[in-house]
Amino acid sequence: MSKIDDDEGAGPSSSHSIDISANSGRRSDSLPYVHKVGVPPKQSWFDEFKATVKETFFHDDPLRQFKDQSLLKKLFLGIQAVFPILEWGRSYNLSKLKDDLIAGLTIASLCIPQDIGYAKLANLDPQFGLYSSFVPPLIYAFMGSSRDIAIGPVAVVSLLLGNMLQNEIDPAKQKLEYQRLAFTATFFAGITQFVLGFFRLGFLIDFLSHAAIVGFMGGAGITIALQQLKGLLGIKKFTKKTDLISVMKSVWGSVHHGWNWQTIVIGVTFLAFLLAAKYIGKKSKKFFWVPAIAPLISVIISTFSVYITHAEKHGVKIVNHIEKGINPSSVNKLYFSGDYLAKGFRIGAIAGMVALTEATAIGRTFAAMKDYQIDGNKEMVALGTMNVVGSLTSCYIATGSFSRSAVNYMAGCHTAVSNIVMSLVVLLTLELITPLFKYTPNAILASIIISAVAGIIDIPAMVLIWKIDKFDFVACMGAFLGVLFHSVEIGLLIAVAISFAKILLQVTRPRIAVLGRIPRTNVYRNIQQYPDATRIPGILIVRIDSAIYFSNSNYARDRILRWLSDEEEKLKEINSLLRVQYLIVEMSPVTDIDTSGIHAFEDLYKSLQKRNIQLVLANPGPAVMAKLHASNLASMIGEDRIFLRISDAVLTFAARIDPENDQS
Repeated sequence: MSKIDDDEGAGPSSSHSIDISANSGRRSDSLPYVHKVGVPPKQSWFDEFKATVKETFFHDDPLRQFKDQSLLKKLFLGIQAVFPILEWGRSYNLSKLKDDLIAGLTIASLCIPQDIGYAKLANLDPQFGLYSSFVPPLIYAFMGSSRDIAIGPVAVVSLLLGNMLQNEIDPAKQKLEYQRLAFTATFFAGITQFVLGFFRLGFLIDFLSHAAIVGFMGGAGITIALQQLKGLLGIKKFTKKTDLISVMKSVWGSVHHGWNWQTIVIGVTFLAFLLAAKYIGKKSKKFFWVPAIAPLISVIISTFSVYITHAEKHGVKIVNHIEKGINPSSVNKLYFSGDYLAKGFRIGAIAGMVALTEATAIGRTFAAMKDYQIDGNKEMVALGTMNVVGSLTSCYIATGSFSRSAVNYMAGCHTAVSNIVMSLVVLLTLELITPLFKYTPNAILASIIISAVAGIIDIPAMVLIWKIDKFDFVACMGAFLGVLFHSVEIGLLIAVAISFAKILLQVTRPRIAVLGRIPRTNVYRNIQQYPDATRIPGILIVRIDSAIYFSNSNYARDRILRWLSDEEEKLKEINSLLRVQYLIVEMSPVTDIDTSGIHAFEDLYKSLQKRNIQLVLANPGPAVMAKLHASNLASMIGEDRIFLRISDAVLTFAARIDPENDQS
């Protein structure tokens, strides 16, 4: 046995055995039967196109339930598909109602103080946050397919929307125009979500990788918490920028004349209380209700304390007036012409996609925990519809809230009725209770938001990403730092850009492995993963771990030829008479090949012919085999050089290798 070093190109070189004895790899006179690779029946271009479209957009076969049904039944099933409540509502009972009622009341106690605070993040009056937890949850309850998701404003979307809107209109000087643009953006966010769902384009949001989302959400969480320092410390003049440096300058620049000690006492005290309640809820699931009602208790106690002490006269900022009554119509307030139309569309499309990503992730998470399926496209249609209707009723963008959905789940909800209960409680709040929030200190709202966003900063997930995939960690940190040191929009842009860069890198630079035979088997594996795998003298076996398209075909050809040259040099160092006579390309991971890929293989074949090396293919899939025949490449290579398995090819050609002469 002799040893040579081999480099796969993606890692350090290692030693691998090459058996150069005279009888190595030779087959016996009694050859086993070698199976031929089957060629799939030829399809018409229309059938092929139809199959591709179906697999891309209708892989879940949404029409299967309509097969062999009467016209009336099909009509009912169609209505039921749009309104899932008609399906699960038939089996609804008092036991489920009791649990949904408890869950709805619990998430209502959490959402009311959060909504008031989140509206401030979006630079809107507090009542708009409550409006957005009244109408959208009602629409979603009838159209959504998730049982656990709780609908309403969320911190990240509120901050993103507020930042993008204030870049166009000053919310203080042009308050009404700002509100109109917010409603317009909400309308187009809903349209974007509805169109993605209706045309079954939900796969587009999957281009934003999990790592990028973790980084983006973490950066946004810290940014939101930093924004709350204004309310927590009682600072009057605060920067409108969201980056870390600007916020820190604003905070420390006002330390001697801008901080209010009464506000700090209120804010820090209740923040400690909220974090302690959250800790109790995490330690024991039976105390899930403690962090759920803690924000409302904090609001009640702090509001009463400010009222009886008149702390507002000593510099403690309070909410003041919250508009009483249910959502007024905003149909006539949307911009459907002028410069703000395009701006509203751009802001709405971006914020709508972020909201959709968050809601989809939440819905899938809880569906997996309860072992049921949700239809992603139906979810998008439901979310889009509720935001379109919401934009016409003075709401801003609503989506699934992770903190409220987690409470909803732990409270034992069974269906979306919990959203209806929450919505009705918000309705009562708007009609009866809003005047009582007049003396609520801004510091308590800041504390509630800080405690809420602490959960979206997922440090263990970041550590896990670092351990699993370093490029994913770059995407995660890029999004995180982009949000933290520039803006939410830039962080989102970086997240999308790095996600696409990863896809392009993987597509343009596929992994190509050199294979060797596992001792005492006919199994061939990557020599980098299995150092004891032996190489067959005179035969180089490579595997392309990707479909071959125009984007990577030239790279694949050049990389194979480069390895071939390296292999021949190493063989010469062992024995000057040894050389590579066969190149076997394992094709099982190659799911498809296009015209450029065919041309690359033709060029590879011609280059090998000049070196007197034979090209052999092993295990091409049906799509690849069909195109090899359609292009006549199969005939060029030779039908007898296309094998079902690598071992078949090795058995066939190993005996023909002559270290002293050219192969026959």
